[in-house]
Amino acid sequence: MKYILLTLISAMLLSISWPTYGVPFFIFTALVPLLMMEHGVSKFSDYKRKSWVVFGLSYLCFVIWNIVTTGWLYGSKNPDGSHSLMAVLFPVLVNSLLYSLVFQCYHWYKNAQGTYWGLAFFVAIWMSFEKFHLNWELTWPWLNLGNSFSEYPKLVQWYDTLGATGGSFWILLINVLLFYTIRTWEAGRKRKDLIKNSSILAALIIIPMIISVIKYNNFDEKPIGSVNVLMLQPDLNPYGEKYSKDSLTIEQELLDLAEKNTKGKIDYYIAPETALPGRGSISETAFEKSVILNNLKDFLAKHPGSVFSTGISSHKFYTSQENLPKEAYQINQGLWVESFNTAIQVTPNQNVQVYHKGKLVPGVEIFPYMNYLKPLLGNAMINLGGTVASLGTDKERVAFSNPYNKGKIAPIICYESIYGEFVTEYVKKGANFLGIMTNDSWWGVSEGHKQLLSYAKLRAIETRREIARAANSGISAHINAKGEIVEDTFYGDKTALFAKINLYENQTFYVKAGDLLTRFSLFALGFLLFYFMIKRIQKKMAKQKA
Repeated sequence: MKYILLTLISAMLLSISWPTYGVPFFIFTALVPLLMMEHGVSKFSDYKRKSWVVFGLSYLCFVIWNIVTTGWLYGSKNPDGSHSLMAVLFPVLVNSLLYSLVFQCYHWYKNAQGTYWGLAFFVAIWMSFEKFHLNWELTWPWLNLGNSFSEYPKLVQWYDTLGATGGSFWILLINVLLFYTIRTWEAGRKRKDLIKNSSILAALIIIPMIISVIKYNNFDEKPIGSVNVLMLQPDLNPYGEKYSKDSLTIEQELLDLAEKNTKGKIDYYIAPETALPGRGSISETAFEKSVILNNLKDFLAKHPGSVFSTGISSHKFYTSQENLPKEAYQINQGLWVESFNTAIQVTPNQNVQVYHKGKLVPGVEIFPYMNYLKPLLGNAMINLGGTVASLGTDKERVAFSNPYNKGKIAPIICYESIYGEFVTEYVKKGANFLGIMTNDSWWGVSEGHKQLLSYAKLRAIETRREIARAANSGISAHINAKGEIVEDTFYGDKTALFAKINLYENQTFYVKAGDLLTRFSLFALGFLLFYFMIKRIQKKMAKQKA
């Protein structure tokens, strides 16, 4: 019961640390009870299969954490209107399994090499796992530890140097040192060591926060200009209305919303992810002939000096299998199609600027590792009204330039806004503000859309770029370069939000260096594994000589 209780305490501390309802300071102690459970089972229990006990209890901890923080995924619905159980079960169970495997590796390494080496291995493998979780096809970095401070931007201004992954390292380091402090006190009861270790812990927690507050109060970067942005929030029901209404009706309602809320000069009209065309998609080979896109140009002709950035569903046709993308699927004899979640910028008398979403939602926009999983799962992708085939992507980020001013928008599409180093690639391409086009209404009134908005604050800090966030429903918002929400909308409102967005051109250290501590952790993990193998070889050689 003692070990179960420790496991449940860790689960509770992890859960209550999470945005947007939680208090992140608990995250500094959240993993300590789990580490104590592992130590107790390994050293003092009489279980025959200690590794299985550690694995089972850690899995219980991570399942509870995942359910509490991401259980809102149950709000996703199937085309028939029923809740999608697969949308919550698969991420919760698989994500919990992955975290448990990471903890199990720590358990094995610690028992083989000792507590000190084991704790170093724990930090290195957790950081390496977070990096891995940012890049593979089952990517789900929603619970990366550095995200826990997204509601307290004033305390993590140093993310402009080390990013949210630096926040993960910070949290892991404090948890490990706190566990070490408790263990040394239990072993020796030396007051001097307790005071020394406690002082180091306090300094590691407080000093980064003090630095952050100083950076916050002294932020004085001068913008190179500003643009007037109108973010459109059409509140189009993503399950029914979006796929039953006529495309031109949907577009006209969007333009009416824009016209109604235009007060003075607007430089950018920004509409949400897949705001057009409703059901179906727009052919990229016929952009210039598209009635929908020409309607946008007609609208802009009435508003000289404006551009229109929006999310659309688009596709490309292929008539030959030569150089056929793997995401393309056959729809007729000799005809293949590749679909995209796309951001475009429409400017009168210019070609449409195009970007295809690069980070796809597993199970919704991409069937991860299809060759291996489809025989096991069947056609289990969540059909949210569109195709259930994997979408195509762009390998590189782009920044849409504006012929009328200095504005260069990063066309970030929904899920991409969770990825720190990924978003820096837009800035490296010249983006001087971030435009997030998103549709957060899949999950209803839940923590889902609130957390996604909250994580965007971290991208503003990391890049020191202001954000114009246009949501279909969800929450549209203007976020400044310090990660603060200047103004936002209510969930479920059909409205528009005006913002004067400052443009910045300097690149932060994080933009230039990326996830530096993650790369260091990968190197440390490789060293620790190499050290382990050398020790094993030395032991075998010593036995042979004996």
